[in-house]
Amino acid sequence: MGRFVIKKAPKGLRFDLKAANGLIVASGDGLYASESAARKGIETWVKNVAAAAVEDQTKDGFVKESNPKFEIYKDNRGAYRFRLKAKNGQTLAVSEAYGRKASCVKGINSVIRNSVDAEIKME
Repeated sequence: MGRFVIKKAPKGLRFDLKAANGLIVASGDGLYASESAARKGIETWVKNVAAAAVEDQTKDGFVKESNPKFEIYKDNRGAYRFRLKAKNGQTLAVSEAYGRKASCVKGINSVIRNSVDAEIKME
């Protein structure tokens, strides 16, 4: 089971989703003024993960999915990444860089698996 970890940032609070092994699966793409606001951000994340389709933007002629969705894309260095977009189009989460698309897809699956019933901790 995963866990969301809320931590202090220079100008507020941020959160990460960690897998059972303690590794960061994805990071929230927002800055929050309070712990309660960060917890609401996590609730929004979890709700959108449950309904998200996957849009692979690295394929020619990819099918554009409606939000919420995970977008797989290549960054300017050629690495694979994903982001989670909310129903309103706002980016909720961003991933680390992956050398292979298969690893990026595994990252998405890990977010889905670890978000369900994840505990929330303040660091």
